[in-house]
Amino acid sequence: MNLINREAGEPGLSVPCWGIFNLALKGPAAGNPYRDIRLEAIFRHGNRTLRTRGFYDGDGMYRVRCMPDALGDWSYVTSSNIPELAGIEGSFRCSKPAPGSRGPVRVRDEYHFAYEDGTAYYPFGTTCYAWTHQEDRLQEETLHTLSQSPFNKIRMCVFPKNYSFNGTEPELFPFEGNPRDGFDFTRFNPMFFRRLEKRIVELQQLGIEADLILFHPYDKGRWGFDAMPPHADELYLQYAIARLSPYCNVWWSLANEYDFMKAKAPSDWDRLFRIVQTEDPYDHLRSIHNGTRMYDPESVVMYDHGKPWVTHCSIQHWDVNLAHEWQKLYRKPVVIDECGYEGNIPQRWGNLTGEEMVRRFWDGVTRGGYVSHGETFIHPEDEIWWAKGGRLYGDSGPRIQYLRRVLEQAPPGLKPLPVRDVPTIGIAGEYYLQYFGIHRPAYRVVDLPDDAQFNIQLLDTWTMESVPLDGTFTGSCRVELPGKPYMGLLITKLT
Repeated sequence: MNLINREAGEPGLSVPCWGIFNLALKGPAAGNPYRDIRLEAIFRHGNRTLRTRGFYDGDGMYRVRCMPDALGDWSYVTSSNIPELAGIEGSFRCSKPAPGSRGPVRVRDEYHFAYEDGTAYYPFGTTCYAWTHQEDRLQEETLHTLSQSPFNKIRMCVFPKNYSFNGTEPELFPFEGNPRDGFDFTRFNPMFFRRLEKRIVELQQLGIEADLILFHPYDKGRWGFDAMPPHADELYLQYAIARLSPYCNVWWSLANEYDFMKAKAPSDWDRLFRIVQTEDPYDHLRSIHNGTRMYDPESVVMYDHGKPWVTHCSIQHWDVNLAHEWQKLYRKPVVIDECGYEGNIPQRWGNLTGEEMVRRFWDGVTRGGYVSHGETFIHPEDEIWWAKGGRLYGDSGPRIQYLRRVLEQAPPGLKPLPVRDVPTIGIAGEYYLQYFGIHRPAYRVVDLPDDAQFNIQLLDTWTMESVPLDGTFTGSCRVELPGKPYMGLLITKLT
């Protein structure tokens, strides 16, 4: 990530594609600049215009940011209800992307994702809700752990979290005020957002998407962020999006377990979604996450992911076998962002074995969806990954990395295939990835086209071994298997 700072009147400069141009302007600090002063800029590239909202960064400093996404010359002009911030013009040149930069992630081919430059993106996420609200030592340890992990997406809360194994009082809050005297929801704390931005940049440097959870119910009256009035919700979204949307690795999750937030009606979520959609000039991915009694399939309350402002499904459910059903229902990518956690805490959802966590990944992926990881092992200081970050202790990480390698080596555009009683994704007549899960057949009859030859690899998803089977295969053929669980087959056409 490249953030280019520019003061008004500075000579022309170059900004890498998908980097950040940051225009800094001095203005009045009196009153409430967060609420009372309007600042916008229109950026132009050829015949295209991009309208962005500015924000107050404290100490009389205002900023307008732009993430240029096309090479060539860009110009800008500001507008404001304050004369000294209005009519400021300038230009810059958008140059080739920085090494490793691929741009924002977009939906591709209805069920899949790709970076802006066209490179396929397969989300292998993890959950670490409140890691940016911990002490610096633990945040740094979390980043180090992520650098050694298979994860390329992290679900994380903007607001602090008050929940089991996480009662820590944060050092910084998003608003001015304190827990004792209350918070002013019309005045933001720039230091809080600067630290969050720093972590977003560090995630980007690791190739990790920041799936930012904008609201959540885990407040329980402690700070009041879960029950702000509508005008405060809107002001918060405008400010957060103005600051954070120019970072190319940002996703928006409207809420975690949105249906537990009793202060908001279903219509409120539609309204908040539309605010995010309107305010974000870069059209980052948008989702929302359900919570109601995930172990009772009849009672799960889903938001209607078919609505136009939802880009993909973010689902909590223990049964990953439903991934393809949600695909067919919503015609969008399905990410089962919470299917349970590897760990040993007392709560039912947080004591899966490593084998079960890995099985859910493979079962979800071979049914056309994507699955996110989480870990909840008891720790003497409650440094549990799912809540605070720190270190990973489970067995699933390397096995998830193995699945990620298999998927990233596959041709693009895999879809669920109608193979009898075995979840399979692939491209008919070209490529098949099958997973047997807990089943342990001694052999399988595989039906392949008669007019082509295929190679078959036996995949042990727990030992992470890929064993090529002797010979080539065509038509209806018998494949011998070891008769143990967690096996798969990778079948590829010979060219």
